[in-house]
Amino acid sequence: MIDVVIAGAGPNGLMLACELALAGARPLVLERRTEPSGEQRANGLVGQVVRLLDRRGLYARLAAPGATPEPAPSFVFGAFPLDLRDLPDNPLYTLMVPQRRIEHMLAERAAELDVEVRRGHEVTGLTQDEKSVTVELRGREPVEAAFLVGADGGHSTVRKLTGIEFPGVSTDDSVSRTGHVSVPPDMVGADGGLVVPGYGAIPPFRHLRTERGLITWAPFPGGDPLISTTEWEQRAEGEASLDELRASASRILGVNVPLDPPTGPGPHLMRRLFGGNTRIASQYRAGRVFLLGDAAHVHSAIGGPGLNLGLQDAVNLGWKLAVALRGHAPEGLLDTYESERSPVARRVAMHTQAQSLLTRPGSDVTALRELFDELLAQPATRQHIANLLSGADITYDMGPATGPLVGRWAPDLPGLRELTRTGRPLLLDPTGTLDAGLWASHVDTVTVPQLDTALLLRPDCYVAWQGTTGDGLHEALKTWFKAA
Repeated sequence: MIDVVIAGAGPNGLMLACELALAGARPLVLERRTEPSGEQRANGLVGQVVRLLDRRGLYARLAAPGATPEPAPSFVFGAFPLDLRDLPDNPLYTLMVPQRRIEHMLAERAAELDVEVRRGHEVTGLTQDEKSVTVELRGREPVEAAFLVGADGGHSTVRKLTGIEFPGVSTDDSVSRTGHVSVPPDMVGADGGLVVPGYGAIPPFRHLRTERGLITWAPFPGGDPLISTTEWEQRAEGEASLDELRASASRILGVNVPLDPPTGPGPHLMRRLFGGNTRIASQYRAGRVFLLGDAAHVHSAIGGPGLNLGLQDAVNLGWKLAVALRGHAPEGLLDTYESERSPVARRVAMHTQAQSLLTRPGSDVTALRELFDELLAQPATRQHIANLLSGADITYDMGPATGPLVGRWAPDLPGLRELTRTGRPLLLDPTGTLDAGLWASHVDTVTVPQLDTALLLRPDCYVAWQGTTGDGLHEALKTWFKAA
C-alpha cells in the first residue's frame, strides 16, 4: 500500500512529495495532465517561502550561482510603492522566477528522492475507512494509500468528492487582461520602466492605479515583458487579443500605448479573466483525506502570496503525515494542520481583498488611498505590512512551551541553512548538555555555542520550545512526538 497519494503535480503537490520522501515516507503523485503545463501563471516567490526553500537547499537551484536570499528593498501594497529600506527587520524576500521553472526544479528534486509521478492519471472517486483510502482513476486500476492529499487546484476534484464546502465570495464586475508584448526600445527607461508618450513612466513590477483602472508593466529578464490591466464595468467577448489589451491600456492611461506582438521564442501568454474568487475550505481534512494549496483556498493574486501560502502548507503537512505513518503521532497532531494553516489563509484572503479594494476606481477609493499614503509614511506601518505580506507575523500555538520565539518561524541562525536540509527536528543546544531523553531518535541534537538560548525546531522550522535549561523540553517533545 502507498503511504500518501497526492492528486496534483503542481508546485504544492511536488513540494509535499519532496517533504514526505525526505522524511522517509513513500508518496505517489497522480497528475491528470500528460505533460507539465506551459501556461504562464505565478511569476515568482514572495515571503517566507524564499528562505524556506533556502533551508531545504533548493533556493540555489533557482537563483544565480552562489546567491543567498536577500530582503527586497521595496515592494508594493494595493498599488502603493512600499519602501522597505529603513525597516529594522525586513522579512520580505522575493525571487522572480516563473512558476513553470519552479515546478521543473521541484520535479527534479522529487525524482532525486525517488518519488513516482504518474501523469495521465485522473482521480474520479474515492472511498475510505479507518485504515486507508482507495482512489479510483479514469480507465485505470484503483490505488490504495494510507492518506490522500488533494493538491489539485481551485476546482479540486478531491475536495468535491469529500463533500467539503468551499464558502467565500465571487465578483464579476472586473475584467483583467495579461499578455506578452514588445515595445520600441526608446520606451524602456533606464530602470526598466515603461515610458509612455503623453503619460510618463510606469515603474517596473509595480501596480499603477488611475481613476480608470489598474496597469502593471513586468519586464522579466530573459524573455518578453508582460503587461496586465484591470478595468471595472467593461465588457469583453471573443478570444483575448493584443488589440484588446492595447485598447485597455490606452483607456486606463488616457493616451495611446503602442504595444507590439512579442518577439521572443515563447511560450507567450494572452489571457482574459473575469471577476475573482476568495474562498477557503470549510475544513482541511475529512478522515484520511487532506486539502492543500488552491484546493483549500483561493484568493486574488495581487502581491503574489499564492505560492508562499501553498508551499508552506505543504511543509506543515508533510512532516506531520510522515510522523503519523511511523506511528509516532500524538493524538490530534494531524488536526493541527488545519488549526495552524487555515488562519494563515484567512489573513491572506483579508489582505488581498483589502489590496483589491484599494486599486478600484472612484473618488471614495481615492480618499481612502490618501489616508493610506499618510499611514505608509510611518516605518511602523510599513513594518506591519511587510510582516503581513511575508507571513513573518504567523505564530502557532505550541502548547505549554513559552518564550519570545516559541511558535514563530526560526530566525536565521549560524549554520541553520545546512542543518535544516534534512527536514529533521532540531534541538539547538548552546551548552552541549541537553538530553532529548526518550525522544532522542526523533530529534537531531546540535551544539551551537553562538546561541544564548536553546531552541527546539520542528521540521517546518517553527520554534516548538525555548529555554536556557532543560525545563519543559520533554513536555514540548511529548506535544509533537510519541516517545520512542
